[in-house]
Amino acid sequence: MTDEGEAVGSRRLHVPIHLRWGDLDAFNHVNNTSMLKLLEEVRVRAFWEPETGESSYPTAVVPSSVGSGVLTLIARQEIEYLRPVPYQRAPLDVQLWFGNLGGSSMEVCYEVFSPVGAEPQTLYARSSVVVVLVDAESGRPVRLTERMRTAWAPFRGEPIVYARRR
Repeated sequence: MTDEGEAVGSRRLHVPIHLRWGDLDAFNHVNNTSMLKLLEEVRVRAFWEPETGESSYPTAVVPSSVGSGVLTLIARQEIEYLRPVPYQRAPLDVQLWFGNLGGSSMEVCYEVFSPVGAEPQTLYARSSVVVVLVDAESGRPVRLTERMRTAWAPFRGEPIVYARRR
């Protein structure tokens, strides 16, 4: 793996993500819209194929070039905020896994923790996102490739069950 993170066990990918000062709001914690951007950055690092010479995660198998003919679109996303995220210099420990792999979609699950080494480690938020693979020209869904399924299979786990649903 890279110095940016490692696959732990057989179920979760750990992606460290640094906060930016601008992620904070007037209440001195990470703004809810900033959390969406942080999770987007985690997805890009975890799934997009690397450029020549870049290191990557074993899950980085989605074509990332504009000319690839494939797009990833967000069909649904949900976040449950459990605790405010204060600014800190050490990267958050974002843990990622797949709750479901469909024909042309994937459910990506996240848990956002305080930095590795923090004792005890605090769970700040959990989230799930349904990502659909589509043909760039037609906009129609395309099937996940065998390469994607093989790369993502070790990171399959139970979908998130939200505690505070009505």
